Amino acid sequence: MSNRAARGGATERDRYGAPTYRRLALAPGLLAAIVVIAGFALIEGSGFIFIRYAVAILALIIGYFAFQAKQWWWMPLLLAIAVIWNPVVPFGFSGVYWYGAQYAAIVVFILTAIFVKVPLTEAEKPGRAR
Repeated sequence: MSNRAARGGATERDRYGAPTYRRLALAPGLLAAIVVIAGFALIEGSGFIFIRYAVAILALIIGYFAFQAKQWWWMPLLLAIAVIWNPVVPFGFSGVYWYGAQYAAIVVFILTAIFVKVPLTEAEKPGRAR
């Protein structure tokens, strides 16, 4: 028995070791962080428009997963990223401001990828007959 279970805290695995949650935002969150890192090379170029599209779309996808997980406190950060990286009505940032925004977006994407979890329903748990 682990220390956490012995103290009466909730564990993140059932008694057979299977996880009791899904991390739906993990893949898009890490992909978005990689896209933002790739965007450092394109900030001043014309190819940055593709980075803007990808980041805005991935921020909305991750926001949907955060909403589905009932973790609404991530929504303002993800919506701000979607608006700032919006390629349709672009903001006129340049230089240091874009670099700072890129770093902040990387941190937000990685944190949401780690902390957004959706609990499994009884039908989704492993070993259950369907």
